[in-house]
Amino acid sequence: MQNAICNLQTLIWTRTHYKFQMREISGLIFLILLIFNVGYAANEPGDLEKKAARIHRLAFTIDSHTDTPLQMIQKGFDISARHDSRKEYSKIDFPRMKEGGLDAAFFAVFVSQGPRNPEGYENVRIKALLLFDTIHSAVSRNKKMAELATSPQDVSRLKKLDKSAVFIGIENGYAIGKDISLISTYYLQGARYMTLCHTKNNDICDSSTDSTENNGLSPFGYEVVQELNHVGMMVDVSHISDKALKDVLAFTKVPVIASHSCSKALCDNPRNLTDELLRAIAKNGGVIQMCILSDYVKTPVPNPARDSARAALRKKFHDFDGLSDEQMKAARIAWNEMNNQFPQKLATVSEVVDHIDHLVKVAGIKHVGIGTDFDGGGAVEGCFDVSDMGNITLELVRRGYSANDIRKIWGENLMRVMKKTDKFARKYKLSCRCNG
Repeated sequence: MQNAICNLQTLIWTRTHYKFQMREISGLIFLILLIFNVGYAANEPGDLEKKAARIHRLAFTIDSHTDTPLQMIQKGFDISARHDSRKEYSKIDFPRMKEGGLDAAFFAVFVSQGPRNPEGYENVRIKALLLFDTIHSAVSRNKKMAELATSPQDVSRLKKLDKSAVFIGIENGYAIGKDISLISTYYLQGARYMTLCHTKNNDICDSSTDSTENNGLSPFGYEVVQELNHVGMMVDVSHISDKALKDVLAFTKVPVIASHSCSKALCDNPRNLTDELLRAIAKNGGVIQMCILSDYVKTPVPNPARDSARAALRKKFHDFDGLSDEQMKAARIAWNEMNNQFPQKLATVSEVVDHIDHLVKVAGIKHVGIGTDFDGGGAVEGCFDVSDMGNITLELVRRGYSANDIRKIWGENLMRVMKKTDKFARKYKLSCRCNG
């Protein structure tokens, strides 16, 4: 009888324990399925887009290079009005900056390379000051939409006010001619970087797309880099020759920027940077701002008719160097008409982020940013104008970049260089006052 009772108790315990185990196993399976489903749902397209939009909205987003002032000097152009990029060829205005979630943009005081003589230097000085005035006037007319920015602190302040921040950079050191005092003049006008040259050599250095003349930086070029350091203006190494870039890195006291450049390993264009130079800029503490001009992102598909039309226009307008305002306007109209007649197969946002991936791999996440070259040729499928900027963030999220990494790319890295440049200049100016 006692054995029977023991057997019954064992059977009850076994069944009860079995049910308990089954409940545990069922709960574990449910938890695994729940985790799987949550992970799966988080990667669904709708959720990725929401995540990317949130990251993009919260980041300080800065475009380090646009040629929008070339649009602004055209009669009738209103930067406060929304324009159609497909019909009017304009890539940036204040309404579309809001649509694209772009907090700040550097507007370039761009001057094409002209004669290197007293008359040429005077003409380019006048042209540069006209462009500064154009930017100042446009911002002043639209105080509710934008303000001029001269420091990283301005970006956060203006973002809180829901205003666009407009920085100024100078593209082509030809703007100073051989008068180094103009660096201070332009700094006081709001310029916070200067691209040392453009497509042709000047008195400062050799261009990446011209013959060797100075074998890098000229003696005057060394003086210019030193003065940029002392004044507090970032040195921009986009467009300059490899040798000139190495000279700059060996001499500058602060980190540099490449305001709109891509990787030569992915697109073998003379304007792009080799892995050796990417690593050198990173070692210097600088930043490479990824450009989205399609020819720099991806080697163009052969198009003989388009190539012939482009060559004919370059010849007609003297390679767009030394043009008057009216000649430049005519050149831009002719160029846009050519693009309509012979449309280019553009690179894509995915291919842009391929470059970002490579830059991050070679130089590191702290040394990568974005400089579109909008209104100077910049455009890819998926980011055709500033209203599409969020698509770059979306692709970064798709590839697993964290919110912290994306914030670095969109502006923190560039602002770090700007802060270091300003800090060095302040220390230098203080030492001069103390010693004076």
